[in-house]
Amino acid sequence: MKTNIGIKEKDTKVVAEILNQLLADENVLYTKVRNAHWNVVGPDFHAQHIFFEEIYSALAELIDEVAERIRAIGHYAVGSMKEFLDFTRLSETKYKKNDSQGFIKELLSDFESLIIHIREDLKRADEHNDAGTEDFLVGILAQHEKTAWMLRAHLS
Repeated sequence: MKTNIGIKEKDTKVVAEILNQLLADENVLYTKVRNAHWNVVGPDFHAQHIFFEEIYSALAELIDEVAERIRAIGHYAVGSMKEFLDFTRLSETKYKKNDSQGFIKELLSDFESLIIHIREDLKRADEHNDAGTEDFLVGILAQHEKTAWMLRAHLS
């Protein structure tokens, strides 16, 4: 059944593309945080293991919300690893060491990159008259800014 929510289909198509790219980014980031959780070593192992778990748990909820937002505007969410890697704006990293500081620096860089991309995505969603997605993205932006702050605090 066709979605009738007061936004032209050509606009929801563009917004769905924006959200699918974000969905790919979030899935790649989730995988990187899980890697840090599994593989961190050092004297701060226990604290960092728990910290990374908190981050990936929040990302898991967020990923589901992004996919559901795509469905709510009448489109399908990408869902394969190939699609995530094709659409992401993040890169995979090969860590030289598995220390918490290295993982945190890499994850902070990714969160800050996503924050910048989400700000750009907000402008694009506005151009396509989707206030619901704009509001949704603002919430994600705030959540990522808080996580970036927490990661940054570990490096000070």
